[in-house]
Amino acid sequence: MVEAFAAQAAVALRQERLAEEAATARPLAAADRMRTALLAAVSHDLRTPLASAKAAVSSLRSHDVEFDADDREELLATADESLDRLGQLVANLLDMSRLQAGALGVTATAIGLEDAVPRALDELGPAARDVTTDIPPDLPAALADPGLLERVLVNIVANALRYSPPGHPPTITASAHAGQVELRVIDTGPGIPEGQWEHVFLPFQRLGDRDNQTGVGLGLALSRGLTEAMGGSISLETTPGGGLTMVVRLPAATARIESEGPQE
Repeated sequence: MVEAFAAQAAVALRQERLAEEAATARPLAAADRMRTALLAAVSHDLRTPLASAKAAVSSLRSHDVEFDADDREELLATADESLDRLGQLVANLLDMSRLQAGALGVTATAIGLEDAVPRALDELGPAARDVTTDIPPDLPAALADPGLLERVLVNIVANALRYSPPGHPPTITASAHAGQVELRVIDTGPGIPEGQWEHVFLPFQRLGDRDNQTGVGLGLALSRGLTEAMGGSISLETTPGGGLTMVVRLPAATARIESEGPQE
């Protein structure tokens, strides 16, 4: 009887040990899959703009061809655009790393969207030249970290530009409701089925991806994480007539000021 009890105890201990090992292995396996996906995505997305920039610079340095001023300007613009894409990719990777490590510093302050939106569009360069904006002059300021908000806007608008049909640039509108400032980035692209909306916020997911696009699918995942770190949210809506609308909601600065006013 003692031997039977000992055998059962040994089996129970072994099963418990196996369960602990499996529990430890699962997050390690998930992390390994994440690293594999990251390496595959980054290797592709780094290679493309690097190749474009190198080809442009190599052409300019060549003594075999004489370029006129327009050709030189075009090659320099190609190199500049490619390096900007690299810079955005690296910034996204660094921000995602800090976000996942819980090391992201957030300094919230009152910031007007009439100032934040143009800065984000400027960072996107010529590609965002035709984006239209409709921001009311009396819109309350948002309570947000200026640097993080710019990263959010750059990534969301870049996504809208990526999938907007030629001649139909995205539109940015803003409004205020119930102590929140809402910003909508509206595109008329192919859209995404509602059942797949949450998938766009997963790292390395780019639904409807095209081979000539870059970004490793971090932009929207990062944007949601940064927005939530500032006390806001991002959701999706279907654009009337077709397309996708990103809705960014942030606390209105006036709401925070009122709530933190003198107490009697």
